[in-house]
Amino acid sequence: MLSERILTRVVESTTNNYLKLRPAVGSTLPAPQPEKRYMLYMHVPFCERLCPYCSFNRFPFAEDRARPYFANMRKEMMMLAEAGYDFDSVYIGGGTPTILLDELCETIDLARETFSIREVSSETNPNHLIPSYLEKLEGRVQRLSVGVQSFDDGLLKQMDRYDKYGSGDEIVERIREASPHFVSMNADMIFNFPAQTEDTLIRDIERVVESGASQVTFYPLMASPSVQKSLARTVGKVDYAREQRFYEIICELLLDTGAFELGSAWTFNRRKPAATAAARRDTPSAAESAASVASAAAASGRPEHDTTLPLEGVADAPMIDEYVVNYEEYPAIGSGGITYLGSTLFVNTFSVVEYNQAIEAGRLSIMGKTEFGLRDRMRYRFMMQLFGLRLDKRAFKRDFGVSVERGLPLEMAFMRASGAFATDDANELTLTPKGRYLMVVMMRQFFIGVNRLRDQARAALTGEERELIFG
Repeated sequence: MLSERILTRVVESTTNNYLKLRPAVGSTLPAPQPEKRYMLYMHVPFCERLCPYCSFNRFPFAEDRARPYFANMRKEMMMLAEAGYDFDSVYIGGGTPTILLDELCETIDLARETFSIREVSSETNPNHLIPSYLEKLEGRVQRLSVGVQSFDDGLLKQMDRYDKYGSGDEIVERIREASPHFVSMNADMIFNFPAQTEDTLIRDIERVVESGASQVTFYPLMASPSVQKSLARTVGKVDYAREQRFYEIICELLLDTGAFELGSAWTFNRRKPAATAAARRDTPSAAESAASVASAAAASGRPEHDTTLPLEGVADAPMIDEYVVNYEEYPAIGSGGITYLGSTLFVNTFSVVEYNQAIEAGRLSIMGKTEFGLRDRMRYRFMMQLFGLRLDKRAFKRDFGVSVERGLPLEMAFMRASGAFATDDANELTLTPKGRYLMVVMMRQFFIGVNRLRDQARAALTGEERELIFG
């Protein structure tokens, strides 16, 4: 649609302007602000194999590289503690955070001893959803997010994930067995693969519901510059013309059945049992599949677990992967970590060697940064809060000194003309279904812009590390 194409070009242009990395070797982070809530992001850049669509900082796993890295990440964490930071939440991403489980557990335990941690979220892969791992993660991690991408065996083979992580049937069963160990079990999915059809997408939705996962995140395939060639070579060229229809199918089958509710524009939380009886509207194209999804939701029995909280004080609502919605500012530790504090975005070196050297010398590993101007910060707030389904107009005016209409007149005019707002009053903005899709487009392009930033940092790699990534 025209509004999608316009938005794609505009967000691409604006992110290219303000997401430009400038050298910042030797920089330090600003001191924490009193009474401000912070989340700590940890990055573990090791994987058993490298997926063709992933733009994050990641290297092939080798134990002799990974163990010193974990030790230095704990040292960096203590450097933040000495600087006065405290955290009530930790998100551990990768890479594959669970690649060295004993090191991960030691790191989580130290974080709990050092900070006011109430919840820990971690990513993992399907091959780590096994009893020996689950026993150690239970109680340490409240929210586990497993990278599935698709349950279709053909797509898994195309992505080089079938031999690595098992068939779709095996992954469904592993999620079903793992879910009771955590407050929230999220399945990360991708839609709009070139070889994906409406039928395979519908079957993916049915399988994720059958798995008993309490949450599912459907990311659009993002063809960022660093992965365009590998994507084209392995899964094909991305066709954005199909994206909106695929997103509509996902919403129809998860929301119209009453089985799930929105957590963000692309995150869906399973409803509790009393809510699944909500009235549903079947569409002719999806009626049979919607019935299948509703039946699978009832049969999975997963919602009953949602009422059990193993860690006192953990919020009942699952945390979405886009933690930037809940925490506007966050320090990040680890090679490739991206920190956002105040008006500055800091990027840690993508070199594990340089990262280890910096931390062992008692300094941070920041290699670049970019400054956000006032308008950039307003756009960032606008995008993140609407992606999280609600923008607080009063808080916007309090924090920026102008109303959202005066601060972002073109953005507001475009969204209003596009029919994006369900609520548009003195207090808040909320979204229509069309508005939610426009936020998917906006976030897709923003993340592609962030991946360009990562490409700038990755370009500095030399020697063996460069060969591991680009060879």
